Amino acid sequence: MRVLGIDPGLQNMGWGVIELDGPRLRHIANGIVHSDQGELGVRLLRLYRGLSAVIIAHAPTAAAVEQTFVNKDAVGTLKLGQARGIALLAPAEAGLEIGEYAPNAVKKAVVGVGHAGKEQVQHMVRHQLPGVEFAGPDAADALAIAICHAHHLQSRTIRIKVRA
Repeated sequence: MRVLGIDPGLQNMGWGVIELDGPRLRHIANGIVHSDQGELGVRLLRLYRGLSAVIIAHAPTAAAVEQTFVNKDAVGTLKLGQARGIALLAPAEAGLEIGEYAPNAVKKAVVGVGHAGKEQVQHMVRHQLPGVEFAGPDAADALAIAICHAHHLQSRTIRIKVRA
């Protein structure tokens, strides 16, 4: 199973694809879709087209998106929410099941602690995906989101097998 992790952002949308083979995880690819500057509609279109191209190129079978946290800047939060809408739309259009995870849930799944720092998360992503080179911090976060979803899918599969 291939899992696409998406770290939504209006300027930089990180993405990472991993392969889940039983208990093993393998890095496939990671990158960042950039929207540059300009009119909001055009920027969202760039994100959508870029993310859609990633889905076509890497053929994931599941996707996961980080949930938005609300900050003090209402306008910034709204724009991030619109970018997150693109992060949900592109995989939904491709027919992918989408998991959504809070930032603390991702950190806990990858590091074991819900309030881990970015450096700790990146270290553990490197540990779980040996040899990985990050396209940037947003791509590293996206791989962490993919790993979190892979763990969720693994535990769901185990529960189903136990019940059968």
